[in-house]
Amino acid sequence: MTRINLLPWRQALAERRRKYFLMLLLAFACLALAAVWLADQVIDQAIDRQVTRNTRLGENVAAQDSRIRTIDDLQERSQQLAERMKVVQDLHDARSSGTRLFDQLARSVPEGVHLHEVVANGDTISIRGSAESNQDIARLMRRLEASQGGHATRLQRVRAEGERGDNEFQLMVRQGETSEAQP
Repeated sequence: MTRINLLPWRQALAERRRKYFLMLLLAFACLALAAVWLADQVIDQAIDRQVTRNTRLGENVAAQDSRIRTIDDLQERSQQLAERMKVVQDLHDARSSGTRLFDQLARSVPEGVHLHEVVANGDTISIRGSAESNQDIARLMRRLEASQGGHATRLQRVRAEGERGDNEFQLMVRQGETSEAQP
């Protein structure tokens, strides 16, 4: 029988397979590196886009904060103006309230009542006078309470004296419907 040595052929085949395996391994390694590089590029672009968005949002937030501060300043100014307008309105109302109060007092004084002293202190008026009878004093008090502006009237004292027998009286009149006249 003849002996054939297949060892060199097998070695060549093994060598070719090893080279083929190494080439495939190198190709897969290159392909993996390319995939990692591509993924890195995609991720870097996504990060850059997000950084750009964040920057734009930051600028918009800063602009909105500036607008909000402007609006807050305008609201504060508006509130200050409203307070000033209220003070001016209160002063305007207070300017004519004394006149109205004295006008109503003049209209409320019935026949037989004489006023000797009228002292205004804020929204309270102290009235000292004389009347022919207690009914005249009561009529004066009712008229003052019924007049516009809702006055609270409080009788301080009444005494009968004088040459003609007049009744001397002292009243406190206060503007306001629910407040009571203070002594």
